[in-house]
Amino acid sequence: MEINRLVLPGMEVDACPIIIAGPCSAESRGQVLETAVQLAEKGVKIFRAGIWKPRTKPGGFEGVGTVGLSWLKEVKQTTGMLVATEVATAMHVDEAIQAGMDILWIGARTAANPFAMQELADALRGTDIPVLVKNPVNPDLELWIGALERLVNAGVSNVGVILRGFSTYDQKIYRNLPLWHIPIELRRRYPNITMFCDPSHIGGKRELIAPISQQAMDLKFDGLMIESHCNPDEALSDANQQITPQILDLTLKTLVLKENGQTTENISVLRKQIDEIDEQLLTILARRNRISREIGMYKKENNMPVLQTGRYNEILEKRARMGEAMNLDKEFVFAIMKAIHEESVKIQLEL
Repeated sequence: MEINRLVLPGMEVDACPIIIAGPCSAESRGQVLETAVQLAEKGVKIFRAGIWKPRTKPGGFEGVGTVGLSWLKEVKQTTGMLVATEVATAMHVDEAIQAGMDILWIGARTAANPFAMQELADALRGTDIPVLVKNPVNPDLELWIGALERLVNAGVSNVGVILRGFSTYDQKIYRNLPLWHIPIELRRRYPNITMFCDPSHIGGKRELIAPISQQAMDLKFDGLMIESHCNPDEALSDANQQITPQILDLTLKTLVLKENGQTTENISVLRKQIDEIDEQLLTILARRNRISREIGMYKKENNMPVLQTGRYNEILEKRARMGEAMNLDKEFVFAIMKAIHEESVKIQLEL
């Protein structure tokens, strides 16, 4: 599969960063136009808004539907901005194209479903509209690539991707883990691919948008998709992760864009990967400790001893061998597992 640079109508894609901004959801004509005018005044060239909103549970705000397309069309006519919206079905594709949408994006839930992706690919067949594919909700690079392949195989060649982070059940700083190494590997395989970062969905909090945006720029992402609302506190969906056009403008002005020739770029990328892996390690250790606590409660309720020597020795030896098979030093793995098990014993003794 070959993926070329994204082509946006009337825009220079090589200008970095490309900014796509607008509310999570189109809620009313007034809200859409007010936000769009404020963003246009700040120099934003691409306006985004969701009109079909896939919610985790029924009963939430699921978007205004087709009527929102007329509002986006009015934004385009009034401000001259390109307009973008999310599609999840063939019907969405047909209606969005008929309404003159300039860019479509495919959400994380849809990207994870091969049947849905094939339906969209078939609906988009023969078009040259730019299509951006968000990463699937689970951290599976091959699934992400598979979604792109379905589009490319259908002749939809004007594609790019959006990193919106990956879901996890565990408590964490981010709403969705960025797992930067996954888009880095995607770009290694497809060097020309156009990559956006969605710091709003990664962070889930307004205060995290700026630092995540800077990380994306440090890793040479081509652009940012940021949720911006004229009155974020009153938003009908994802209020906590939306910022005003004024704050968006300030955020973008504080970004530091590094030159390609800077010698620190490669080590910066590697350090970010180390930071990310360390966060994952801590998350996993916290999960292990919670399970150890549950085991301790079971032992206490059933009058079982906390320390079971056979199990202890089995863990140390088995994990050391597993580590050796992964080219890790046996003594190093032994020391780590010993410290982890001792912490587990401590937790259970304190119950």
